[in-house]
Amino acid sequence: DRVPRWSRETVDCVMSFYARLADQISTLSYSNLKLAQALEERKRTEGEREKLQEQLNQVQKMESVGRLAGGVAHDFNNMLGVILGHTELALRKAYPSQPLCSDLQEIRKAAERSAKLVRQLLAFARKETIAPKVLDLNRTVEGMLQMFRRLIGEDIDLVWLPGVRECPVKMDPSQIDQILANLCVNARDAIGGVGKVIIETADAVFDYEYCLNHPGFVSGEFVLLTVSDDGCGMEKEMLNKIFEPFFTTKAVGEGTGLGLATVFGIVKQNNGFINVYSEPGHGTTFKIYLPRYSAKAIVAKSETLEPIRKGHETILLVEDEPAILELGKMMLESFGYSVLTASTPYEAINLADENAKEINLLMTDVVMPGMNGRELAKKLVPIIPDLTCLFMSGYTADVIAHRGVLDEGVSFIQKPFSMQTLAGKVREALDK
Repeated sequence: DRVPRWSRETVDCVMSFYARLADQISTLSYSNLKLAQALEERKRTEGEREKLQEQLNQVQKMESVGRLAGGVAHDFNNMLGVILGHTELALRKAYPSQPLCSDLQEIRKAAERSAKLVRQLLAFARKETIAPKVLDLNRTVEGMLQMFRRLIGEDIDLVWLPGVRECPVKMDPSQIDQILANLCVNARDAIGGVGKVIIETADAVFDYEYCLNHPGFVSGEFVLLTVSDDGCGMEKEMLNKIFEPFFTTKAVGEGTGLGLATVFGIVKQNNGFINVYSEPGHGTTFKIYLPRYSAKAIVAKSETLEPIRKGHETILLVEDEPAILELGKMMLESFGYSVLTASTPYEAINLADENAKEINLLMTDVVMPGMNGRELAKKLVPIIPDLTCLFMSGYTADVIAHRGVLDEGVSFIQKPFSMQTLAGKVREALDK
């Protein structure tokens, strides 16, 4: 009897109050949830922005090195060509028993090693001039296995596991050699004794959705080339730097830091991508994805040392570097050719006007002041309609190539070149 009795209106009022209070609590909880989600999204966005900024800085750094490599390569390769060429000419005159002959051999080896370093820089910068061919990766690798076994030594077991299907790719055979040679040397050094290196090929297909969730991957059909070792492995911090040029963990004199940078540049130049998996004490695996080519592959022919092929034709040699011009003339004349020399494109045009009936081949530098080699060749076509051209350069600057890939049908010789290479390229161009 003492319990107060509320009127219907009072009960409705209290219920309405608690209903509004519940709505406000619910709204507040929802707002807090949305705020928490917004903060989390902002944190994730900032993390992605920092990651993208790091990637941008890395790309800019790589591009700067590439521009530097391209600028240095042309002049440096010219000088190496002079050293290498005159050394070879001197060796042809010296008797093998003379002490001087041994000194000349060492000079030649040093020049060749220097030229290789420049090519590695150009490969990293994706400015190395290449002539892609459609190849079966399985057959190409099989043809190189014996060389790689000698490279890594008898203590390391080299295992070859080719994929079941044919693996057609379109790339320069020498680049496959560079990729595997660099990775095998790195694996050998990481093992440092008895161990195992495994080379595998397989198919790989990635769709758009998979690539969205896996940064660095590209959609499409690929041929997968894997090189694994059971060596010392790497820390995560090191993995972020391994493709940078001149980064190395080896002692002074044991490595240039260009091996993996070369691999990176070659893969990118061929529109592929590369991933690395490694843990300290558990070895390292490099997975290289190269676009699968739809055409039928051919077997890469191994390079053999052929005898120098001579000739009797007349060659118009155009080169703005006087030392290279004189050296080229001496080399070509030693092969039996008649040589007309020009130090500028305009001088070459005048010589062509005067000797149109005698000239069989234009051999010209690509990068020259005033007019490049391709423009010169076009201007000479009306004068000598059936003129054959052989371009030479240490750095093409995309005049006859796009991102280092030669245009179809273009004859090209990379500076610095040996007498053997020069004789073969000239004969090949004349015999086309």
